[in-house]
Amino acid sequence: MSIVVEHEKRRREILDNALDVFIEEGYDEVTFQKIAGRCGITRTTLYIYFKSKRDLFIGAIRQLTGSVETKIKALIQDEGISNREKLRRTMRMIFEACMENRKLFQVTIVYLLRLKTAGKSPSERVRRRTIRLRHLLSSILIEGINRGEFRGVNIKRANEILFALVETLVFRLAVYDRGAEEALVSAADLVIDSITA
Repeated sequence: MSIVVEHEKRRREILDNALDVFIEEGYDEVTFQKIAGRCGITRTTLYIYFKSKRDLFIGAIRQLTGSVETKIKALIQDEGISNREKLRRTMRMIFEACMENRKLFQVTIVYLLRLKTAGKSPSERVRRRTIRLRHLLSSILIEGINRGEFRGVNIKRANEILFALVETLVFRLAVYDRGAEEALVSAADLVIDSITA
């Protein structure tokens, strides 16, 4: 059992270091050697955990999104908070995680454009990585409706509006240097107030 735990611990450490290297160097400049060097291991050891740079990159993103999802799930379970407040806090958690990882989105844009150039569907990749997040937002909306907190809310449209704000933030973080993050937090609050009134 302890071998499995150690393996997972090492894997998480590699992903954390890999994310830093991707952010610092950019997707195209990252090599297995650079990541192995940052981790203090050999490339051969790195191949035990990951078969390609792409696997490392996707794993690092999954680890980041998984952390945010875990926090949101804990928030959803809190019975002492209204669903309006759960939505508000969820959006803030997502926005904060995005802002803390601003440079990651610059790397991600390059990665997605590379996929598109190769004839693959970046929208499908993004959809797969965000479907759980969309589901969590819908869960809060459904619970609010079931408890009578929200009336006349179209779950699909509300989810689309909230997620569009997240996409807008990601675009701004990836393309612009700074600015308008607080305006988007206010916009999210306004949307939540209007759909849950």
